[in-house]
Amino acid sequence: MPSHPTSIWRRSSNKLRQAEIWLDCFCFAGLFLGALILFLVNLGDLPLLDLEEGTVGQLAKEIYQGSRSSLNWVFPTLWGEPYLTPPLIPNLIAIAYKFVGVSEFATRLPGALLGCISVLLVYNIGREIFVARSPALFSALVYLTCLPVLRFSRLATLGGPILCFELLAIWAILRCRRDLRIAVVAGIALGLMGLTKGLLSIQILIILLAFLAWDTPRLISCGYFWAGLVLGIAPGVAWYLGEGIYYNQLQSPGAFFTLFMGRTNAQVFMPQTLLDYVLASLQYVLPWSLMILAGLRLVIKNIHWGWGKLLFVWIWGYFVLGYLLLNQDYWSILPLYPAIALAIGKQLDLMRNLPSYVDYPRFWSYGLVLMAVLAAFAGLYWGIREYIDFYLPFICGSLTITFAATAIALSHHDKQFIPLLFWGLFVSLLLLVVSPHWIWELKTQDPVKPVAQLIREYTPSDAVIYSSMTQDRPSLNFYSDRHVIPLSQSELAQKWQENSNIYLFIT
Repeated sequence: MPSHPTSIWRRSSNKLRQAEIWLDCFCFAGLFLGALILFLVNLGDLPLLDLEEGTVGQLAKEIYQGSRSSLNWVFPTLWGEPYLTPPLIPNLIAIAYKFVGVSEFATRLPGALLGCISVLLVYNIGREIFVARSPALFSALVYLTCLPVLRFSRLATLGGPILCFELLAIWAILRCRRDLRIAVVAGIALGLMGLTKGLLSIQILIILLAFLAWDTPRLISCGYFWAGLVLGIAPGVAWYLGEGIYYNQLQSPGAFFTLFMGRTNAQVFMPQTLLDYVLASLQYVLPWSLMILAGLRLVIKNIHWGWGKLLFVWIWGYFVLGYLLLNQDYWSILPLYPAIALAIGKQLDLMRNLPSYVDYPRFWSYGLVLMAVLAAFAGLYWGIREYIDFYLPFICGSLTITFAATAIALSHHDKQFIPLLFWGLFVSLLLLVVSPHWIWELKTQDPVKPVAQLIREYTPSDAVIYSSMTQDRPSLNFYSDRHVIPLSQSELAQKWQENSNIYLFIT
């Protein structure tokens, strides 16, 4: 008679495997649906921000409007002039323009979709390093409810793509330990990262090689691994060489360094008021800042395990390479968030499995109470003294209830504090993205669409307009379809004397 292997619970191994697959599919579907809701709702209702959103939108528009014989999709240009920047993100946005039309939604859509995929990749990485499902699920939910991850993925910046390609490379490297063919996927992910921002791909590659040298040194000396890696990276390297040959502008080390670093405008999110500084700072630390130290201690305590080695090298390696030594962007800390989310997810799973007689950290309860009080005062301030609309009091009220309920559950040693916190943060972030306040920097800028409409109506399509604005506004160029060049008063007077038929925009 044929024998069937059974487990100690009298269930066949095949049924157990099928149940595992179904549970993973359920987690995947739930995470992807939640990510789609947070990342896509109200995505195109607010105008593009200066400076990076307007610039990348204009690059994509020129690619979309260019002739089929044009090489703009390989070597992007801005107003007909060479613009030394990797072409991947402008090309993705140009593809979105083709299917959706030129709009704010299409401009932000590729980054938002890649941000959704990154949530699933965090779950996959958690399953690779933790094996168990619950810490992987908690890690993905922590990552999903991180405000900077949400905001920078929804904006037409490099944040969402970089996070997605970084996580794809790390997942592929982890899989390489069992299947060397996946090294090609790791190389492709690093190549895509290079076509988004070259320097960051080198930083991540160094971190991954350091992890492998510590955890799986046999891969470092494996020719198949390097062959797959080089094969995947080759298209990215070919583009950088082609850019230098095509434009012949990379004769100096400085020009090549500018291209490799990626052209960004760090002033895009520079706060203007004290409230802006507070909001810009708090978004990076709340609310998971309470659990970061516990997660880091857990990583150090378990450094002999593979997941401990990965998170240790990832966090401290990037902190030294990317954030301290080469801090060149306003979002440089973003690639650390997946590693921090994984550490916090493991810590939450550990707390969920603690015996009933072990107390939870009182610091967490006190911190959540303080957050609840601050959110309540903010809601009263925006609801009574500085009333703008009903969104801000509602958001603050949701946060107050979330933090207060979580603090009470923690003080009563109730494991339900974990789903309470996740659900409350999800609802609060959903209220934020539905509101017109998820891009709070817009209130520090003059409205761009009315001015762009005026310029578009009263100037010819090929006009170059000189303006008295103090700084360049790429979003004005994007909406008006005109090149508006800011000049000083003396330069404007000189232009007027040279040619009285030029178009001037005086503010």
